[in-house]
Amino acid sequence: MGKGGSLSDGVIKKILLSYTYVAIWIFLSFTVIVYNKYILDKKMYNWPFPISLTMIHMSFCASLAFLLIKVFKVVEPVSMSRDLYLSSVVPIGALYSLSLWLSNSAYIYLSVSFIQMLKALMPVAVYSIGVLFKKEGYKNDTMVNMLSISFGVAIAAYGEAKFDTWGVILQLGAVAFEATRLVMIQILLTSKGITLNPITSLYYVAPCCFVFLLVPWVFVEYPVLKETSSFHFDFVVFGTNSICAFALNLAVFLLVGKTSALTMNVAGVVKDWLLIAFSWSVIKDTVTPINLFGYGLAFLGVAYYNHSKLQALKAKEAQKKTAQADEEGGRLLEEREGEGSGKSSESQD
Repeated sequence: MGKGGSLSDGVIKKILLSYTYVAIWIFLSFTVIVYNKYILDKKMYNWPFPISLTMIHMSFCASLAFLLIKVFKVVEPVSMSRDLYLSSVVPIGALYSLSLWLSNSAYIYLSVSFIQMLKALMPVAVYSIGVLFKKEGYKNDTMVNMLSISFGVAIAAYGEAKFDTWGVILQLGAVAFEATRLVMIQILLTSKGITLNPITSLYYVAPCCFVFLLVPWVFVEYPVLKETSSFHFDFVVFGTNSICAFALNLAVFLLVGKTSALTMNVAGVVKDWLLIAFSWSVIKDTVTPINLFGYGLAFLGVAYYNHSKLQALKAKEAQKKTAQADEEGGRLLEEREGEGSGKSSESQD
C-alpha cells in the first residue's frame, strides 16, 4: 500500500477506536442506570435507600482509587495543598454528593424513560449557570434554543402517564446540582491549571462525598435500616453495582480524553433513546405519544446546541491555525530580512 493507503488505514483505525470508546461508555452508563433502578425500585429488588447506595459507591470508589494510587502506584497523585482542597474539591464534592443522592432518589418515583427526558435539560442548566457565573456569554439565539429544549421537556412531562411531582423535583434538583458542579470544575480547578483523571478525581472527591452523605444518612436512612432486621448485605449485587459505577468513571475519562466532551454529549443523546426504548419494551414503562413528541422537540434542541458548539470549536481551531500560520510567516520574514541585511553589510565591506 502507498502513503495514501496507510493514511486511510490510520483514519479508519481512529474512527473505529472512537466508536469503541462511545460503545463502552454507552454500555456502562446504560448498565449503571438500569442497575440502580433495579436496586432502588420497590417493584424490583426493593431496596429504596438512595443515600446508602450512593455511599456504597463512594466508599468502594475511594478505596479502589487509594489502592491504585498509594499501593499499586498505577497513577501519580496530583499535588494538592490543604487550602486548595478546602476551597475547590470540598465544594465540588458537596455538589456531586447532592447530585448523586437526588438522581438516585428519583428512580424510586419515576420511570427510566421519563428521567432521561428530564435529563435533556442539562444543557439548559449548564448554560444558564455558566452565564450567571460569567463563564458563558449571553446570546439571544442560544437562549431561544434553551427555551425550545425546556418547552419540549415540558410537553414530555405533560404527557407522562405516571407523573410524580416529588420525583420531578428530585430529578430537576439533581440536574441543577450537576450543572453547577460542572461549571465549578471550570472555575475552581481548570482555571488553576489542575486536571484530575478519574482515579485521582475519585481519590480526592469520593471521601468528601461520603462525609457529606453521612450527615443526612444518619437522620434519614439509618433509623429505618436499623429497624429492618431482615436485611442482609448482598455482596454480589452491591459489589457488581459498585464495580460498574467505578468503570463508568473510567469510561467517561477515556471517552472525553480520546475524543471530546462534545462526542460524549452526542453519545448521551443516543444512550437516552436506547434507554427509552429499553424502558418501554423490557421494563414495560408507559411511554405515551405526547412523551415522545415532547422529547423529540427537546432532542432537536439539544442536537442543534451540540451542532452550534461543534461549529464554534471548529471556528476556534481555524482561528488558532491562522494565528500560528501568521506567526510562522512573520518569523520567516524576519529571518529573511536578517539574512538580507547581513548580505548587504558584507557587500559594503
